[in-house]
Amino acid sequence: MVPLPISVAPVTAAVVRNRGRCGDFAKVVAEFGPPGSGGVTEILCAVSEDRLPAEFLPPLTAGITEGLDGVAASVLIVGAVSHDTDSSDRAFRLAGWEAARAALIASGLVPESAAAELRWVDWPGRPRPKQPKRRKRGIPRSSGAS
Repeated sequence: MVPLPISVAPVTAAVVRNRGRCGDFAKVVAEFGPPGSGGVTEILCAVSEDRLPAEFLPPLTAGITEGLDGVAASVLIVGAVSHDTDSSDRAFRLAGWEAARAALIASGLVPESAAAELRWVDWPGRPRPKQPKRRKRGIPRSSGAS
C-alpha cells in the first residue's frame, strides 16, 4: 500500500440531488492524513449520531475506502449532515468516494486533471476551470467589415 504523503483538510463533499423535490442528500467533512505506524487505512468518526446516523456510516466508510483505491491514510470524519427523507446509502457512499479522490488529487497521487470529474466536493487548493469572459450588455459586437 502506498501511503498518503501529506495531510489534506478539510475536504467537504456535499451530494445534493434534491433541488426542489425529493432526491439524494449527504454532506461530509473529513480530514485526511498519512497513515499511522501500522501503515493501514484508519477511518474514525468524530460526529454525533444525530448528525450522522449509524446506518450511513458503513456506506460512507466503504466509499472512502473505494475512493482511496489502495492508498493508506488516516481519515477523521469531523462533520456530517443528513436529512430524514432524502439521505441514502448511495449519497453517503458517493460523498465518501469523492472526498477520498479529492484527497488523492490534493496530495499529488492523482493528476489535477481528474478534479474535473468530481462534482460534489471541495478542498483547499482545488483547481478551478477558467470561465469564459462574459460580454457586457449593450455593447455591440464588432463586425469584421470596415
